[in-house]
Amino acid sequence: MAILKAFKGLRPPKEIAKDLASRPYDVLNSKEAREEAKNNKFSLLHIIKPEIDLPEELDIHSQPVYEKAKENFTLFKKNGWLIKDTKDLLYIYGQTMNGKTQYGIVGCAGVDDYMNGIIKKHELTRKDKEEDRMKHVRITNANMEPVFFTYPAVGKIDEIVSKIVKSKPPEYDFVATDGVGHHFWVIDSDQTIKTIIDLFGKIPYTYVADGHHRTAAAALVGNEKRKGNPNHTGSEEYNFFLAVHFPDNQLTIIDYNRVVKDLNGLDKPEFLAKLSEIFLVEEVGTSIYKPDRLHNFGLYTDGTWYSLTAKQGTYNDSDPIGVLDVTILSRLILEPILNIKDLRTSDRIDFVGGIRGLGELKKRVDSGEMKAAFALYPVSMKQLIDIADSGNIMPPKTTWFEPKLRSGLVVHSLE
Repeated sequence: MAILKAFKGLRPPKEIAKDLASRPYDVLNSKEAREEAKNNKFSLLHIIKPEIDLPEELDIHSQPVYEKAKENFTLFKKNGWLIKDTKDLLYIYGQTMNGKTQYGIVGCAGVDDYMNGIIKKHELTRKDKEEDRMKHVRITNANMEPVFFTYPAVGKIDEIVSKIVKSKPPEYDFVATDGVGHHFWVIDSDQTIKTIIDLFGKIPYTYVADGHHRTAAAALVGNEKRKGNPNHTGSEEYNFFLAVHFPDNQLTIIDYNRVVKDLNGLDKPEFLAKLSEIFLVEEVGTSIYKPDRLHNFGLYTDGTWYSLTAKQGTYNDSDPIGVLDVTILSRLILEPILNIKDLRTSDRIDFVGGIRGLGELKKRVDSGEMKAAFALYPVSMKQLIDIADSGNIMPPKTTWFEPKLRSGLVVHSLE
């Protein structure tokens, strides 16, 4: 059963919370981070993207960069920009986008749960990315950023959260530059904390929604520390890591689309002819076409949109991986027709998160940078959970969650 632990969070004073909270380290590059943190000494980017305070030519994975993270973290604590709560607490983190608010419980997940498969994954991780975040956790001795988990919704937990958010104003409440609202409550009632933890203890599994590399890094460093401690008891803070747990019925996965640089030597009529063998192909004109159901795709090439519907018998709805439209696209088009075999390494394909809109696909093709774009119907939460439960792994770039968590509203120290 799932572990949820209260902890003494490091948090910013109310008046600087909006300035300190930042986007996650992996959604912006170093140049974007420099620009975003410019003239903002409070931004957590100084700790999670510390290269922004060092010469641009420096390798971002070099030791001085990690040392700078530690130095800046120490400075933030010394300056009173991150202050440790005096007792173990849980927190509620609400996010509002497009008029809809989702509420997550902020607490620590268990390293044991990750190692024992109670925390389930749906994506592969890359060792180089794991190691980067492991170095960051080791040197700061903290989980600076939360991971984004989901769990099968529990009515009683929903009721408690609803009661808290209606009964008192949030500790932090601001709208970020992207228009997303962020709301944060402190749960300081010992009885409420115990009730939530007890209810969580009945949940069989939790699921990584977003942040597979941060999850792996946090758990692996925790495991390292226990092996290196001859007096290990299991209650040390390194046995736990920072997570925001959202009920599955509040989350939305948005589409994750593909653009390709060429048609593998085919001209447009030849390409459409090959597609017609396995898809019902309908020309829909110059207006953007958004797929409205599973196994239906939008194709944009040479100024025209097409609807592609996979023919019966070309996919297997009883296979948790085979049912995914990303699988169908790869198996029926990318691999056999376009000769794009490995989505992780091919330089002939790129991926566009649905938050950018389908207009971004059209733009990439119209510019001449890309030859064709494929719009996909989004994966459902049920599909994600089915895949994780069956021990399978999704193809790369399958899920895109919005809104992204802001980092810095609370930090978990391993000390």
